[in-house]
Amino acid sequence: MRQQRTVMDDLGQLLAVLPPHIRERAEALADLDQLIEIVLDLGRQPEARLPQRFVYLNEAFVTQEDLEYVVNRVGEFGEDNRAGIERTLHRISAIRNRRGRIVGLTLRVGRAVFGTLDIVRDVIETRRSILLLGRPGVGKTTMLREMARVLADDFKRRVVIVDTSNEIAGDGDVPHPGIGHARRMQVPTNKSQAAVMIEAVENHMPEVIVIDEIGTEAEAQAARTIAERGVQLVGTAHGITLENLVLNPTLSDLVGGIQAVTLGDEEARRRGTQKTVLERKAPPTFDIVIEIQEKDRLAIHHDVARTVDLLLRGIPPRPEVRVRDSEGRVQVVQKAELPEAWDEEPPVAAARPPEAWGEPPGRRRHRQPGVVARGLETPLAPAGAGPRAGGAWARDGEREGRGRAGAPAGGRARLVRLFPYGVSVGPLERALREQGVGHIVLTKHLPEADMIVTTKSQYRKMPKRLKEAAAGGLPIHVMRNNTQAQITTFVNALADQAPPGAWAESGEADAPYDARLEAPAPDGRDGGRRTGPRPWRWQGASDLEAGTEGPGGGPDAGE
Repeated sequence: MRQQRTVMDDLGQLLAVLPPHIRERAEALADLDQLIEIVLDLGRQPEARLPQRFVYLNEAFVTQEDLEYVVNRVGEFGEDNRAGIERTLHRISAIRNRRGRIVGLTLRVGRAVFGTLDIVRDVIETRRSILLLGRPGVGKTTMLREMARVLADDFKRRVVIVDTSNEIAGDGDVPHPGIGHARRMQVPTNKSQAAVMIEAVENHMPEVIVIDEIGTEAEAQAARTIAERGVQLVGTAHGITLENLVLNPTLSDLVGGIQAVTLGDEEARRRGTQKTVLERKAPPTFDIVIEIQEKDRLAIHHDVARTVDLLLRGIPPRPEVRVRDSEGRVQVVQKAELPEAWDEEPPVAAARPPEAWGEPPGRRRHRQPGVVARGLETPLAPAGAGPRAGGAWARDGEREGRGRAGAPAGGRARLVRLFPYGVSVGPLERALREQGVGHIVLTKHLPEADMIVTTKSQYRKMPKRLKEAAAGGLPIHVMRNNTQAQITTFVNALADQAPPGAWAESGEADAPYDARLEAPAPDGRDGGRRTGPRPWRWQGASDLEAGTEGPGGGPDAGE
């Protein structure tokens, strides 16, 4: 259902506080309705900032008299150096020098936008607690204000807004009409927000509490207390993605918090992990997290508890992504996917025939031992690629020369499935995207894996699962440790030259792929002394047919 969008910005009241010589130029702007903020800095030209540009509003520099003119026409500045204009949503923020004197002002336009919740209306109807994330200026507070109004007016809920900086309901004692019938509690200082949150529940019997900018541990604990009393929470927090929030020690309690636990030997072997792992320590305060990626593009995590559990096991989330097009229609461009049995591992596969690698049946290749890992299959299409049957990606046949991954002209890329073990999946996935390595995808199913990456410490342990995977004959790349530098080096190697069999039906021999590995002793120990890294070569078919020996001592090693 499409809704009519209405904007209430009270822009005239903001321009009225400007000195006349600045106000006249501002009112003459052709795209005044797109104004974001006006900046007045002492000794500099006044600026009007718009989405794609900025405009000087006067040739003369801002004087102290100009700043005092504005200060005398707005509300009183609080401890957070913010003031407002009564019954509007505009915010005036001050910059002070060491002596407390105002030397700069930022006049930010506040707009109440009605009719924008069609994109998440079904989420609001669930009566579950909702947390909004997003970068500054993306529209978190605007959406929060509209949620409060819809819950109070359309759903007839008892809504109380805890308004710390008067951004939701505006300055002054009478709240802005943009919040509808919701009630507003002002907060004297930022430090007392947690206490006012608890007071709202104890004194006013709300069904919904709306909070803007949860930013301290005390506020996170107050939010948990409110949720445990059965009150629905709708709020915003500092962070861009759910993963940022999980890694934030101050606010991670909003999504359940994390703690280190020690597994027994049998459980660690079953999971294929170290004995000390991270797990969620409590139910999340917020059941749903909405990442506001753009004003009309949202990523929705409908099951925060399960998503956090996946993140802590190294599996990046795949949320539902919704967009609103230019005509106001809402579309789901990506459906949410959470594995049904994500904590169960499939059996280790046996050795794969050459046909499974995209090679002719008569061609032989060297294979190195492999290990078990976890990951998430996320196809990464190379630039200029398009979908092909069977899940492969093909480059434009008219392009000349080789692609970045070593593809001959007119060649067809066959996806190589990489299984990470003991390697952070998030940084690995980002590195693959940044380097444009489109022929590599991460997989969580070991039987589908064509290649494995792990760390030296995991490889040396040689647990039972590792030996089983080695019997499967999968190639393995061992990094020195699980750091961003090592992950980047590994991905750069993948980007510079394709692994064996990554390009099929090209009519050319596979190029060799070099990787540096530190070989452990046969019993899994260093043998009493450390010899340093030994170069191992991951060879293509042309080398093997010529009889070049691999790390195992011959071309047939590992088969």
